[in-house]
Amino acid sequence: MPYRPMFRSIRGLFSKDISVDLGTANTLIYVRDQGIALREPSLVAVSHRQNNRRAIIAAGLEARRMLGRTPGNIDIIRPLRHGVIDDFGMTEGMLAYFIRKVHAGSIVPPSPRALFCVSCQSTGVEKIAIRKSARKAGARDIKLIEEPVAAALGANLPLNEAVGTMIVDIGGGTTEIAVLSLGGLAHATSMPIAGDSFDDAIVSHVRKTRGVLIGSATAEKIKHYLGLTGAEQGSIPEMQVLGLNLAKDIPASFTLDSREVCKALRDPLSRIVRSIRGVLSKTSPELIADVGERGVVLIGGSALLQGIDRWLSDQLSLPVIVAQDPLSCVARGGGKAWELLEREENYGFAFVR
Repeated sequence: MPYRPMFRSIRGLFSKDISVDLGTANTLIYVRDQGIALREPSLVAVSHRQNNRRAIIAAGLEARRMLGRTPGNIDIIRPLRHGVIDDFGMTEGMLAYFIRKVHAGSIVPPSPRALFCVSCQSTGVEKIAIRKSARKAGARDIKLIEEPVAAALGANLPLNEAVGTMIVDIGGGTTEIAVLSLGGLAHATSMPIAGDSFDDAIVSHVRKTRGVLIGSATAEKIKHYLGLTGAEQGSIPEMQVLGLNLAKDIPASFTLDSREVCKALRDPLSRIVRSIRGVLSKTSPELIADVGERGVVLIGGSALLQGIDRWLSDQLSLPVIVAQDPLSCVARGGGKAWELLEREENYGFAFVR
């Protein structure tokens, strides 16, 4: 109906331009002239009602606090899987919740201009799904930018120069690997091996070697506390872990050190290394020389894993640098893309769709 676009435009006067990094594990929203305004888990708490109807009762941090503590009629779900929308209704509800949250205090329902960061290998169908969910969540004038490009902007790398830059973005559900030059992707790939795979590998390792079951939240704590420092010389950090003894069905406490974490993560990390080498094998010698000189830039939540930069550097025989605040690089880069578009810089239009 004709009045709806007009109403959205009026609501837009009370809204802020936003950049959204819609990830499998976390969603970040950058608000222009404000910075990162939201950094929350991509989770929703859903209540099951009569006639099989579902209602979102919480999202983000509020939903995470309910994990493992919900009654039978409430589920905690992730609406995205491996960087792709898995549940349209829940994604729409989660986005609407987050958009309202960054516009707290607004006198009218917000309808912001929104730029979404998408996988470098997103299909046309997946891009349509993101636009549809964003529009139903209240956004207007929706634009898309590829994640590696946004990451390069957020890390203040020379995107518009004839210089090769390599980005490795290890998120929650996917890893994006790309070589960029002159404002675009020279070669890129995406794979469903990332932070969640690391957690699963730790859970599996503990079950096989200790006969103890731990949850993904415990595995994540182990991952961040111990990291890959066991691959280095010197003291070996360790921590006490509590789980369920599968043979006796009783709680079990044991000590885990970082050497075991290294063993547990060897397979998923090796698969990421093979993909990085695969991208490099298709890259021109000139761009590879640039990467060898400037190094591989590591971003995403798993870039915070202790020792991962040194481990990858040893495996690749290349410098590996962790970007500043690697978790927010993509969202910040999307915010910078808005600024480039506003200034009508020519190369800004080349990577925003």
